[in-house]
Amino acid sequence: MELFVSANDAKLVRDAGRDVFPAGTGPDTLSLIDLDADPPAVLATVDVRTSIVGPPQAVALSPDGRLAAVAAPTSYDRAAAALVFHDVLQLVRFDGEHPAVDVIELGSHPQAVAFTPDGGRLLVTTVSGTLIVFGVQDGTVTERQRLTLSDGRLAGVGLIADGSAAIVSLRDEQGAVVVDLTGDGAALRPHRIATGVSPYVVDNDADGHWAVIGAVGYAGKESRNGVSAGDADLITLVDTSSVPFRAVAHAAVPSVPEGVAISPDGAWVAALCMAGSQLPSDHPGHSATGSLVLFANNDGELRRVGEVATGAAAQGVVFSRDSRRIVAQLYADRCLAVYAVANGGLADTGVRIGVPGGPASLRRG
Repeated sequence: MELFVSANDAKLVRDAGRDVFPAGTGPDTLSLIDLDADPPAVLATVDVRTSIVGPPQAVALSPDGRLAAVAAPTSYDRAAAALVFHDVLQLVRFDGEHPAVDVIELGSHPQAVAFTPDGGRLLVTTVSGTLIVFGVQDGTVTERQRLTLSDGRLAGVGLIADGSAAIVSLRDEQGAVVVDLTGDGAALRPHRIATGVSPYVVDNDADGHWAVIGAVGYAGKESRNGVSAGDADLITLVDTSSVPFRAVAHAAVPSVPEGVAISPDGAWVAALCMAGSQLPSDHPGHSATGSLVLFANNDGELRRVGEVATGAAAQGVVFSRDSRRIVAQLYADRCLAVYAVANGGLADTGVRIGVPGGPASLRRG
């Protein structure tokens, strides 16, 4: 089995570029999905709290598939007509007869989550600029450390394949930092990685050679004097084969690359872009569809090789273990779409995996 987890936000609906909260939508959920089933199958669905508001890495699955972490928890206060942000981490256990959910109070709203490759640690980024490190042993999750990385919000986190380091994006402060994980505790390395504006999602290959960081531009900032006009944004290819890690290429993509991913073999980079599909129809940057863009990684040079239209307000994207398929979350369509890397380009397989809500965060186990 090739397992994925998708966190699905049922309460917020994107309607013609506007956020609405209709009554009776049901709870947010976590879906455990087997991509190798024919057709791909949803193995379990669990009620959780999550949100489209935040990087689409607010979910993670442990390497043994027994434990999932879910972040970005929100609820909607209908009386106040406001979204409520909760400061808790949710742990979903799949090792019993029925999935069970535990809740850990954090004191800060969590953003992205990731397990180390050996499953021994769980990293959580927060909006307060703190990285929280948990130890994981025999299903028990214990807080070990809090490491302040920024005065602003943190966003995505990606792990080097051997577990020696993590890359964390600094959404407000710009760029990304590297956290050393080789010792008993986590430690901040001195070198920063250059990125575009509002760095967001981070992904790594399976060999420890490459990483990719997406930047969502001015759409990811709280601007006082204007709004995003649907400008092109940037993704960044990072060489992680030696220390210090270095940005070696930037590539322009359609606006708001909400999800980015690098294939396990390091040969391909995918950017899942809103491309104006999140904007109202009367906005000059509006588009009816989003866009999935594929790049070939030619030893540190990004070459654009394919692009397909996707559903509106798309979110997370991941490659399959064999680097031949791409799974993308189509938020407005309430499904996951499967694309193929074929003949040096992109092809839509037509496979769709329905979920009970707008799919907002995605990770492969």
